[in-house]
Amino acid sequence: MKLLKQIVRNNSFEKPVLHLKGRDLTTDKPAFVMGIVNADDDSFWKESRGGAELALKLIEDGADIIDIGGESTRPGSSYITAEEEIARVIPVIQEIRRHSSIPISVDTRKSQVMKAAYENGADILNDVSALEDDEELALFCAETEIPVILMHKKGNPDIMQKNAVYRDVFREVSDYLLARAKYAEKCGIKRDKIIVDPGIGFGKNALQNAALIKKCGLLCGRKYPVLMALSRKTVIGDMTGRAVDERLSGTLAADLYSVMNGAFMIRVHDVKEAVDTMNVLKGILNAPD
Repeated sequence: MKLLKQIVRNNSFEKPVLHLKGRDLTTDKPAFVMGIVNADDDSFWKESRGGAELALKLIEDGADIIDIGGESTRPGSSYITAEEEIARVIPVIQEIRRHSSIPISVDTRKSQVMKAAYENGADILNDVSALEDDEELALFCAETEIPVILMHKKGNPDIMQKNAVYRDVFREVSDYLLARAKYAEKCGIKRDKIIVDPGIGFGKNALQNAALIKKCGLLCGRKYPVLMALSRKTVIGDMTGRAVDERLSGTLAADLYSVMNGAFMIRVHDVKEAVDTMNVLKGILNAPD
């Protein structure tokens, strides 16, 4: 709680800046809001399944970034081929680019997919494997100077929830992300292009997820900005006793807490509500003492 109290007392939010290739992205909100578009039929929240029409709605709702995924990584899911992933993702990117210049993130672990996405207008890599699954991916990101999001998980999605064993979950996740960030830098990716994600729900139980949310701003010694992806996840259900379609309020509370503790970006299904939450927080913090 010490970090939370210090941030609120000092009214010390810095304006978030994300360094894309050739331009900087900023927002007046306390954190970037990334809208989720799952171009597959296996994501755990059915309302996130869609294509360009869903993306354009999220843009209208106020998203700063659109994150497109063609391969489900929910617990219990199975990986698909690069060809299938490309076939799902590229048409969505192309259609978005006919209407908007919004930054597009691609949720993939494959260099073949990211190369095709980049050629069609994508700006950011969101890699659940933290550059472990494809050796070419880090070099490609370094060459193209695109930002990377490095996520922690424990094992592949089909088995990871059976392997949620840690002695100190915060320290182990933080150390892993720090090591992967240093690997990214060694491959030529600039430090200011690296974002870390503790991977809430990816090989963690309820208490472990809560511990990571509680101290998210301290990950990697605060050397890299932090993305928190909490939207409607099992941990929210664990805390509220609610089914996935009733977890919006719990999600907003967790997102608010994360941002107040230093999160740089929140990845969400419900963009309009997340934007409202961030604007309320901004309004309170901008009020005179």
